[in-house]
Parts: sequence; C-alpha cells; structure tokens
Amino acid sequence: MEQFMTYEAYLDEVTTLLTEMYNINDEAAIKYVMRAQAANYFSPHDDHEEMRTQDRAMQDAKTVYETRNKSRPEIFKK
Repeated sequence: MEQFMTYEAYLDEVTTLLTEMYNINDEAAIKYVMRAQAANYFSPHDDHEEMRTQDRAMQDAKTVYETRNKSRPEIFKK
C-alpha cells in the first residue's frame, strides 16, 4: 500500500529532492518551493493526501525546478 506524507513532510521532500536531483543549495530549493507554494501550486496537495507520494514529489521537484526562473510560470496559474 502506498504511503502518503503529511503536507509539511511532502514540501520537505520536494525541497530535499531539488537539492539532490539538481545539485542546488538548501536556500535555493527552499526559495523555489516557497514561491510555488505562494502561487498555490501545492494547494491541491493539501486537500488530497493521495497526491503526497514519493513518485509525485519527484515529478513536482522537476516541475518546480524547470519553472523556477519564469516570472509567470504556467504551472502556478490555477
């Protein structure tokens, strides 16, 4: 059975994955996750625990990283 993380643990995991997958420092990873969170990217994750899985965290880390320098990333528009 799949394990679901708490919302806070999920954000921590995405942050950790950013540092591991893209060799960036903690400060940058935290900034990217906070920016995505402020733009409500993670709001559905808070409402639906089934979105808070390890596989999804890897996908979200990739998405957050790929859109980190866009002033209006489309993924953050909901």
